[in-house]
Amino acid sequence: MVARASARHVRVTPQKARRIVDMIRGKDTQTAIATLQFAPQGAAEPTLKVLQSAIANLRVKADEAGEPFDERNLVITSAFVDEGPTMKRFRPRAQGRAGRINKRTSHITVLVTSKPEKAAKGGTR
Repeated sequence: MVARASARHVRVTPQKARRIVDMIRGKDTQTAIATLQFAPQGAAEPTLKVLQSAIANLRVKADEAGEPFDERNLVITSAFVDEGPTMKRFRPRAQGRAGRINKRTSHITVLVTSKPEKAAKGGTR
């Protein structure tokens, strides 16, 4: 079972958000939550919220399907950051010129999957 969550138009640059997302990709959710809670970067907070939302989405899917749900058996299968729209602002510079300031945004997406259960030994190949 797979669940997805995304946050759009987050006011953090995609380059900075990708540094955080790269730290949690492929890890189990408990380790990822602990990593994000203590990460000093500003992009860790919105990424943590997206991860918790994906876990909640999977919990709802499991309840609807009548399947057992265990938060300890979840893995982040995919996590990525896309570039959102850039707000352009101008700042006065020397000799009457204007310098452009780019305020970048990003779209953070996280996919969470429950770990596949180990197959029984001695099956057919």
